[in-house]
Amino acid sequence: MYRLRGIRKGPNYVPDTVLMTDPTAHTTARTLDRRLSVAPMMDWTTRDYRFLARLITRHTLLYTEMVVAQAILHGDRDRFLSFNNEEHPVALQLGGSDPQQLAEASRIAGDYGYDEINLNVGCPSDRVQQGKIGAILMAEPELVARCVEAMQAAVRVPVTVKTRIGIDDQDDYDFLYRFVGRMEAAGCTSLTIHARKAILSGLSPKENRDIPPLIYQRAYAIKQAFPHIEIILNGGVKTLDQVHEHMGEVDGVMIGREAYQNPYFLAEADRVVFGDDHAIPSRLAIAEQFLPYVERRYALGHAPKHSLRHILNLFQGQPGARRFRRHLSENMHKPETTPQVLMDALAQLP
Repeated sequence: MYRLRGIRKGPNYVPDTVLMTDPTAHTTARTLDRRLSVAPMMDWTTRDYRFLARLITRHTLLYTEMVVAQAILHGDRDRFLSFNNEEHPVALQLGGSDPQQLAEASRIAGDYGYDEINLNVGCPSDRVQQGKIGAILMAEPELVARCVEAMQAAVRVPVTVKTRIGIDDQDDYDFLYRFVGRMEAAGCTSLTIHARKAILSGLSPKENRDIPPLIYQRAYAIKQAFPHIEIILNGGVKTLDQVHEHMGEVDGVMIGREAYQNPYFLAEADRVVFGDDHAIPSRLAIAEQFLPYVERRYALGHAPKHSLRHILNLFQGQPGARRFRRHLSENMHKPETTPQVLMDALAQLP
């Protein structure tokens, strides 16, 4: 079986405290490498997941879950914005449609040290549509442009937009071209395009990730039409070979579900995408480095299940993976569970 060596703290290990870095260190002049990123995904790209992902890949840009601007203005800011120093480079995705609210939320977030602020213009959920958030905003490019301009004026980090190729019957190339043109005029220099249209009624968010067909050529054409805008492609990419193929047409690729269904596939990303030939950590080494983080969070009152659910798929495809996953799944939700459950699960591996 795996022998649990002494727990190693990563080279950037710091205590689990609220990060308050100097925002002047992150300016618009700073160039983020967006060749590969992990998409903002509700309930998945939490600070716990991002810490784990950073143990696997040093360079891949990580995004938060979408945070609604009003939640920052009227809620517990530390709950929504605090993160671990190890997560850099990390981008915050905001949801909203009021330029002043988004600007103030961006200003507050900027003080936490995020490397980028992203505006969500792609989520098709009925719930966010009611708040005029997400893909529904594609129908109002002038409003989106005002939001982007207000956000840019409030922070010194890049402000980007994540969108779809269209919505409902507004899904031809000209519609997307006009939208991107307005973003360019507003000063947006990096745009992530999910290469599916969003159907705003009749489909669930999950169905909207699968049923509308992927049209990669649409994103490719936009890159040709707007060579000065960085175009990041999102949607359906599951392998680094596919990333390489798309990189001939666009500037970067954003990975979605594969990043949590099979997180270890990111282990090769630093070498394949970014040209960094550092030693690739083993799955066991990653689990061992994740344990102190779980213990720190536990000491602060966070139940281990919130952190450990992100490691369930770490050993996917390996001998004993099913036993590892089963042990965690059956035990991490118990009220009496401690971080020890991770070590017990690792003991299930051959």
